Order: sequence, then structure tokens, then C-alpha cells
Amino acid sequence: MIIKQLSVFLENKSGRLNEVSQLLGEAGINMSAFSVADTSEFGILRLIVSDPDKAYQVLKAADFSVKLTDVVCLSSPNVPGALAKALNILSSEEVFIEYLYAFSMDNKSANVVLKPANIEKCIRVLQEHQLELVKASDLYKI
Repeated sequence: MIIKQLSVFLENKSGRLNEVSQLLGEAGINMSAFSVADTSEFGILRLIVSDPDKAYQVLKAADFSVKLTDVVCLSSPNVPGALAKALNILSSEEVFIEYLYAFSMDNKSANVVLKPANIEKCIRVLQEHQLELVKASDLYKI
């Protein structure tokens, strides 16, 4: 249930995000989900891709500062309050979430990428409460 996410540190200047997407596209790597967090000087691009190890090598070879991080992906009903329910469960079990981002491909469900402080505990708590986790192999195909 652990998913490899790429974190790419980008200078805040025109063309850097395009360069990443171009390199990955040329390497035949699909981006399934991504999020950008920025400050005035740099940004962090977080990506779920079809081949994280290959993407890591491609970006490193192009002199990007990149690292692989373990995350988990929750499939949540795409209805009001569903995410709050899951987050309440995690909070009540003292699972700290460092960050999250989500995407939906239909009106039925949303995929929520979570970066917990303790990934094993997070997975255990979600499974104990019968919440649906997305397998890495399924997420990489999107």
C-alpha cells in the first residue's frame, strides 16, 4: 500500500515546471497526480508517476534536486464530509499528516495522497476502519 512519490525542488522561474513535464514525457513517464507548493524563492513539485524509479533517474540526470518519499493513497467517496470522516479517524488515533493532496477522476470517488509522519501506523488505522487504500500498481496506471 506504500506508494513512491517524487519531490522535486524547483526555482521559481519561468519554464522549470515545463522542463520537468517535458523530460518525463520524453521518457514515456505518465504523471498521475501532482501538487505544487511554493514560496517566493522555490517550489516543491510532488508527483505520482507511472515509473517513479525511472523518473528519479531522468530528473537527477538533468540536475534536478529530487527525492523519493513514501506516501499512502486513500480512496474516499466523493461526497461532502467523507474526507473529514477519514481525517477524524486518523486524528483520533494520533496519526499526524504532514501534507495531503487529492484528485478525482469521476463523481464517485476521490483519491487522497497522504504523507503521514508514521506511514505504517496510518495504513494500519485506515485498514482497521475499513477505509479503502489504493495500491501503488493501480495508481501508477492512472
